Amino acid sequence: MIGRRFDANGAHFAFTDRWGGVSAVPYEELNLGGAVGDDPGAVRANRALAADALGLDPSRVVWMNQVHGADVAEVDGPWPTGEIPPVDALVTARRGLALAVLTADCVPVLLADPVAGVVAAAHAGRPGMVAGVVPAALAAMVRLGADPARVVARTGPAVCGRCYEVPEAMRAEVAETEPAASAETSWGTPAVDVTAGVLAQLDRLGVTDRRSCGICTLESADHYSYRRDRTTGRLAGYVWLD
Repeated sequence: MIGRRFDANGAHFAFTDRWGGVSAVPYEELNLGGAVGDDPGAVRANRALAADALGLDPSRVVWMNQVHGADVAEVDGPWPTGEIPPVDALVTARRGLALAVLTADCVPVLLADPVAGVVAAAHAGRPGMVAGVVPAALAAMVRLGADPARVVARTGPAVCGRCYEVPEAMRAEVAETEPAASAETSWGTPAVDVTAGVLAQLDRLGVTDRRSCGICTLESADHYSYRRDRTTGRLAGYVWLD
């Protein structure tokens, strides 16, 4: 259920795998995405199960309507009743409020400055990485008092550069913005490594404590992969402060 968890000075980071939930095929088992065709009741049950495993109140987890952009929302509580706005990053200075990001090949990016009491979660697919969603999230944290030198950054399961094949023109276009994302598949064709691009962006912005979990979603049967399966569930990354 909780595939990876990290704790750092009162900041908590967690990434789910696909097991331990109630969703049926093809979303089995712990699908946390509400817009992939799964039964809404199963998604609610899965979100409650994941929150319970992390010691969180599911009503205190904030989700996004992700659109592969670079917009950031500052939140201090759950969304009021109504539609969740289209953003790809969340930031909060409210302790005890968990931010969540959904992925199934894109890079979930979790950021925390435990001293300032500020956290952020970002959804960095190829378009979002190129658009600068992670720098935008970090800038929003800085406006709330965070210092990049204190920020702890963790990236979760995502398709790796050895597997994310793209046309040569697309690789070249991405490399114009982020050279570190230029890659080659294990079979020798053009590829993009979004995680490498995100980590390079964080490095330039002064974030020294940055780590990737090293799991490729396309290679791992324990994780959802849109590129592999098309109709599938969504993983989640969570970040919060005590």
